[in-house]
Amino acid sequence: MFDNPFDAKTVLKSHGCSCGRHSNEAEHASAIRATEVVDGSEKMYENVVASAVLRAMFPSDVSRRAFLKAVGGATAVAALSQVFPLATATEAFAQSGPLEKTNLKVGFIPITCATPIIMAQPMGFYSKQGLDVEVIKTAGWAVIRDKTMNKEYDAAHMLSPMPLAITMGIGSNPQAYAAPAIENINGQAITLAMKHKDRRDPKDWKGFKLAVPFDYSMHNYLLRYYLAEHGIDPDADVQIRAVPPPEMVANLRAENIDGFLGPDPMNQRAVYDGVGFIHLLTKEIWDGHPCCAFAASSEFIMQMPNTYAALLRSIISATAYAHDPNNRKEIATAIAPANYLNQPEVVLEQILTGTYADGLGKVIKQPGRIDFDPFPWQSFAVWIMTQMKRWGQVKGDIDYAGIANKVFLATDTAKLMAEVGMVPPKETTKTFVVMGKTFDPATPQAYIDSFPIRKLN
Repeated sequence: MFDNPFDAKTVLKSHGCSCGRHSNEAEHASAIRATEVVDGSEKMYENVVASAVLRAMFPSDVSRRAFLKAVGGATAVAALSQVFPLATATEAFAQSGPLEKTNLKVGFIPITCATPIIMAQPMGFYSKQGLDVEVIKTAGWAVIRDKTMNKEYDAAHMLSPMPLAITMGIGSNPQAYAAPAIENINGQAITLAMKHKDRRDPKDWKGFKLAVPFDYSMHNYLLRYYLAEHGIDPDADVQIRAVPPPEMVANLRAENIDGFLGPDPMNQRAVYDGVGFIHLLTKEIWDGHPCCAFAASSEFIMQMPNTYAALLRSIISATAYAHDPNNRKEIATAIAPANYLNQPEVVLEQILTGTYADGLGKVIKQPGRIDFDPFPWQSFAVWIMTQMKRWGQVKGDIDYAGIANKVFLATDTAKLMAEVGMVPPKETTKTFVVMGKTFDPATPQAYIDSFPIRKLN
């Protein structure tokens, strides 16, 4: 889906759709790929159509770029409009075929990781695509999973490992799921109770009771990684329990736990309430790590391709808007109300802007505390599966690349990122560094074997 580039020769020969490459507009909408944005403006569909026409008129990349450089993108579009009905073609393309369903239910957990999914409702990103989306606050991740699998929700905000676990049948009956968009990168922290402010060395945490939001979460894997790198066996030296994010601060206050690796706003709320301090942002463990994702069943995607495309386009557009730091205060206001995050705006502003109190008397400036980048790198999925294997959640051989390709739908996302003016990566995998150790997605088993602390299976 969504992976056919423009072909200038075919554009000249065929008149079946607005770009000329497909037999009709429905085929065009599901196959066309925005490979060049003419002027970087918000008129994304005009850019896509204009790009196709430019490629037909200037088949050579060199000549096309020379033309754009000489006259500028805006002038180029204006000139093309004189010889080609751009407005009509743009309108036809923007329609993208009839939506199979317009009233949708999307579940979310009230955390800042869900920002694009939540803000898309009050800020109109869904309605711009012809969708009436009810975003439903949900109690916990198991409930999100079950309601989505039972089709009570059409799609959902999920932890990025969850679609992989569901597809692999880990923790639930197997069902084909996809994560076409990452909701946020970074955006988590380790928060400890105030009584531990002088126990900052993880080697001193033996006997601690620590919380994560779910077994199949980046929080769980990053906490285990961090502890193990400091010589703490997460299964023998500490207790790690699953606690729904909205209950984390209350459990810290009641001294049921010593700390948690959790999503925001829980970390900042613990500081705001005076019951905890931020020990470490997870970006200090792995800068640019994924956290949550937009997920849907493969059945939904196959049966409602136009609705799925509109929904994904809405979320990627919202993600692009959230990526701009200049929009963060406006977004904090939009998602603060009780039916969304139910948090003081000042708490959300500290998280989204990256200027925050750490609970120990300091004001920290970390612009990258949380960011929003929708591209679902398939190497993220491979890393997640290595941690599932490392900690005994899955046994036996894993088709790492095959599952990553099936679940993390990078091609769909790249196409729609280009439409909204973002620049998608040309590759779907990359290496990255976690606590000083490079991860190569091509050698997952060697990576697992390199750790002295792991479950043998």
